[in-house]
Amino acid sequence: MTDEFDVVVLGTGAAGLTAAVTAARNGARVGLFEKAPEVGGTTAWSGGHVWIPCNPHQAAIGVSDSPEEAVTYIMSLSRGLLEEKLVRAYVAAGPEMVEFLDREAGTEFYAVPDFPDYHPEHPGGKPGGGRTIECPLFPFTELGEWQDRVTHTPYYSTEHLTMSETSLGAAVPVVPSEEEMARRAVRDERGRGQALVGRLLKALLEAGVQPQTRHRARELVVEDGRVVGVRFDTPEGSRRVRAGRGVVLATGGFEWNEEYKRAFLRGPLTHPVSVPTNTGDGLYMAMKAGAMLGNMREAWWIPAADLPEGINPMNRAMITADRTRPRSIMVNRRGRRFTNEAANYNAFGGAFHVEDVTAFDYANLPSWLIFDQGYLRAYGTIGPHPAGEEPPAWLKGHPTLEALAEDIGLPAEELVATVRRWNNHVANGVDPDFGRGQSAHDRWWGDPAYKGDVRGTLGPIDDPPYYAIKVVSGGLGTKGGPRTDEHARVLDLDGRPIEGLYAAGNVMASPFGMTYGGAGGTLGPAMVFGYLAGRHLTDGR
Repeated sequence: MTDEFDVVVLGTGAAGLTAAVTAARNGARVGLFEKAPEVGGTTAWSGGHVWIPCNPHQAAIGVSDSPEEAVTYIMSLSRGLLEEKLVRAYVAAGPEMVEFLDREAGTEFYAVPDFPDYHPEHPGGKPGGGRTIECPLFPFTELGEWQDRVTHTPYYSTEHLTMSETSLGAAVPVVPSEEEMARRAVRDERGRGQALVGRLLKALLEAGVQPQTRHRARELVVEDGRVVGVRFDTPEGSRRVRAGRGVVLATGGFEWNEEYKRAFLRGPLTHPVSVPTNTGDGLYMAMKAGAMLGNMREAWWIPAADLPEGINPMNRAMITADRTRPRSIMVNRRGRRFTNEAANYNAFGGAFHVEDVTAFDYANLPSWLIFDQGYLRAYGTIGPHPAGEEPPAWLKGHPTLEALAEDIGLPAEELVATVRRWNNHVANGVDPDFGRGQSAHDRWWGDPAYKGDVRGTLGPIDDPPYYAIKVVSGGLGTKGGPRTDEHARVLDLDGRPIEGLYAAGNVMASPFGMTYGGAGGTLGPAMVFGYLAGRHLTDGR
């Protein structure tokens, strides 16, 4: 087993795989190392969407875009906290990355029709979508012995669907027939994040790069101020490898590290929904190497809920489409609505971290998703639990809103008044309190039968029994870490590149700051900066 490489990449999510593919296809000897027993990271658990403005597949669905529109849109969300040069590097390299991976890694990306940006009414936003791309199904039988070495998602009931075949990825999804699902199972054809990981992994295997698992990176080897290798902990003991050109950190965030979360995040992230190996290893090594940090307060926030044991391996669920559907609202412990429930999930970080200065507590934590029997009948609920009359065994129905309020500890008068006010808004077809349903983004979610219509998210709560699910602050990952330049080189405290050290994905200070451009806004910068790192390490660009 060689201990000498040109490029060493740490992590096998989208960022690491993209960096490794780019470097390998450009002729470098690449060592790819993974802490976990399986590869794929949180990417393999994801929906697999990638947000790339000006991508080369927009024309196929009749969408026009320009770099200036994209930069204008991202910077309009920045609140003065983004570095425009990094945003411009992202926008410029994104289409090139897509073309490179389509050609060299067989990603076969295509643009998802109609999916709006997450803040589509901002300058440069795209209410009609086009910036989100995904991969088609990929037959995992083509991976040989690696077919069963990609981590499986705990959150989706089947892996044999693309995101565009679900209500989260298409206006009105076309559900495959039982015969088609059986056909896909024969070759283990997987979609979403699995398809993306599978295609990149196949390209690496064909290039002669075998990921080495159960390697936890512990220390960067530095000589004369340059990073020249990595020391690992492995089941066999300590191991050192050398990197002639450089090391790429792609180890994910620190959302499973309680000490780091207390030290850095702006508010609670009690329920990460990522792979539990994301404990900040890359952040630790970067700090020891003298890296300047950035964006440390932020995460890719998402509402989450606990589930009883046995429903999925994580015993939790992401609350995404559930809160956007008609016949539901979210309330805080005062029994009041506190935000637009159909807003993008990352924006909920702000809502959850609002202070009640009198109580010296978070005003909207915990919160509750409130819904009625009509909701359950039409949509089911988290778990996932299918539509129908019967709730899951763990979900308790209540004959009145007053009984529901008493059971979960909310002021009954406030909850009843809140629901009455909501029902009045629904009758008038508008939410003057929080603007739910006004944005093209809001109208994308909700009831798939009414995509693009305010009825897709506005609906009365008036059909007992009534139900409540406790909702807390979760995260897809953190987004703070070492600052980088436009080539993904890690910068030191004086703003100079640390020779031989690069970073991409959630380990780095996100070029998006606190923002989230659109569906795939996590994987987009991860892959683009992975590509930039691999490219600079091999051709200096």
